[in-house]
Amino acid sequence: MTGERHVSEVAVTEPIDRRAVLRALSASTTLGLVAGSPQALAAQPGLKLGAPEAFSFEALKLTARRLASQPHVEPRRPAPDVLNKIDYQAWGQISFDTDYALFKDSRFPVTFFHLGVFFQKAVEMYAVENGQAREVVYDQSYFHMPPDSPARQLAKGAGFAGFRVQEPRDGSLDWRKNDWVAFLGASYFRAIGELYQYGLSARAVAIDTAVFGKPEEFPDFTKVFIERPAPGSDSLTVCALLDGPSIVGACRFVMTRGKGVVMDIDQSLFLRKPVSRLGLAPLTSMYWFSETAKPTAVDWRPEVHDSDGLAMWTGWGEHLWRPLNNPQQAAASAFSDENPKGFGLLQRDRVFDHYLDGVFYDRRPSLWVEPKAGWGKGAIQLIELPTNDEINDNIVAAWVPQAPALAGGQFELGYRLYWMADEPHPAELARCVATRLGAGGQPGQPRPKGVRKFLVEFLGGPLASLPFGVKPDMALEASRGRFTDYRVIEAVPDGVAGHWRAQFDLADVEGADPVELRLRLMVGGQAASETWVFQYRPF
Repeated sequence: MTGERHVSEVAVTEPIDRRAVLRALSASTTLGLVAGSPQALAAQPGLKLGAPEAFSFEALKLTARRLASQPHVEPRRPAPDVLNKIDYQAWGQISFDTDYALFKDSRFPVTFFHLGVFFQKAVEMYAVENGQAREVVYDQSYFHMPPDSPARQLAKGAGFAGFRVQEPRDGSLDWRKNDWVAFLGASYFRAIGELYQYGLSARAVAIDTAVFGKPEEFPDFTKVFIERPAPGSDSLTVCALLDGPSIVGACRFVMTRGKGVVMDIDQSLFLRKPVSRLGLAPLTSMYWFSETAKPTAVDWRPEVHDSDGLAMWTGWGEHLWRPLNNPQQAAASAFSDENPKGFGLLQRDRVFDHYLDGVFYDRRPSLWVEPKAGWGKGAIQLIELPTNDEINDNIVAAWVPQAPALAGGQFELGYRLYWMADEPHPAELARCVATRLGAGGQPGQPRPKGVRKFLVEFLGGPLASLPFGVKPDMALEASRGRFTDYRVIEAVPDGVAGHWRAQFDLADVEGADPVELRLRLMVGGQAASETWVFQYRPF
């Protein structure tokens, strides 16, 4: 069949509130520091910096390994009574003064997010230059805020919630007003891609997402080390210490601003406790509804989603497309693989009229994960949580290794993230561009009960050069149920070359368990399209 299996041991997990994040985007050896006194970090006017200490990523990894053998200590929450007063409105009135931007004279200045009710854990920020790190000491003077802002009650050195990287000073955009990468909340981070819109997120690791009887764990980036970018470079390097009850890690990000955003990521992860579902290179997105299925009058817009499907390039070379669902209860699917070539949550629908929204869902980035070395055996797992609004990130996709995640275990991981408009290595095959469901049967005839119609659209690839009068064939599979004799393959009458749709009816599905479907178009016995895989939940 499809390589997908339904995972039943799921529990409803609290969706992630994304509204605050999206709108916000409109000195010791335990830090990975090592003794030494190389050339001093250059002073920066305005910013208050701590004492310099030598820093290296290798030292940070040693720190993470050592901390993994010690009990977890919760990140510092300075003055919770004050932070609780910095609500959404008060937090929105606080903005960083770019005159105090870190490395302001470089190509990529860095600014910081303020703490508040939604982001209460202080993250220590360090500037790194010439092999030395100095802590950036929080001060109210860095921020614009109203005279009566509760943030003024915070003490010096309270800390920051996160940071963002401003657009190049020599670029076409105003660097003071525009940023291209943001790290904010737990271990979440995001980039704008090539269409200048924030959307879905990535994070360092996913711990026990949708595992029955266990709450999901969200480790934090507790210390962040930002290296001064080299003159003229398109890249910025950031290292971070990851810390949570079950895991400690050292992470390095080499982030390059080009047509889109590309991040080379290296991680050393050390487990304090066993983890039931360890998600590596996890992606998090929002899918509410699309043309596939939309409850009557649930919203005025035709579609609302940051991503519309999960694309996978398997270790054996097959390209799969799994349209996303908004299920009535939490669901998990697993696609077994060995040494996958890549996977990603993509936004393929780029037509504004399909959304009609000024927040520009049609421009949200697609995010592709590319392993830099073989990952061995495991599965790409897709978690889909129910949502009735766009404020919730309800989709998670991650690589889950077959090897058990046991206390004392270690995982070394290297991969590349592409924040682009499309996947970086598209197949020379027709791709799925729409999935539609409806009542089975044929127009003008009584509709048979319990029969569901599926219509899947494909575009491009070999379909664009078919000789006149030649039609592709349909290869269909289902985990249960029966396909009726009603099967239609036809060109979509929109005048676009290579735009075809396949229709079929599925009947005799008993029970409420999901049905796994698989479809691809064939020409002359050869695959002409990627493989469409879909999880249908009977009504």
